[in-house]
Amino acid sequence: MTANKREQIKRDLLDQLDEETAQKRHFRDLVDDYLQLWDIKNMLIKDIKERGVVVEYNHGGGQSGFKKNDSINELKKVHYQMIKILKTLSIESSPKEKEVEIPEM
Repeated sequence: MTANKREQIKRDLLDQLDEETAQKRHFRDLVDDYLQLWDIKNMLIKDIKERGVVVEYNHGGGQSGFKKNDSINELKKVHYQMIKILKTLSIESSPKEKEVEIPEM
């Protein structure tokens, strides 16, 4: 299912690029970069679900304890980069809705 969802996201992103932009290779590469970040985001979310928000550590020499799962901060960074790519491509996260005029009574 993830592969199908990934392909759908790719199609949606490419469909939102205008014709001129879609022909430029570096913009298509940015879409591929976005999808790589999407994959990483999913791995980070999976790690947080599996290991939790707090993980045990052991540095040896008797140093052990609990710390925040590093995937949490990494997830925030990945989200930020994904948003930057969408802004660079001038892509909205959701299509703009047309304003509906309400007639005066």
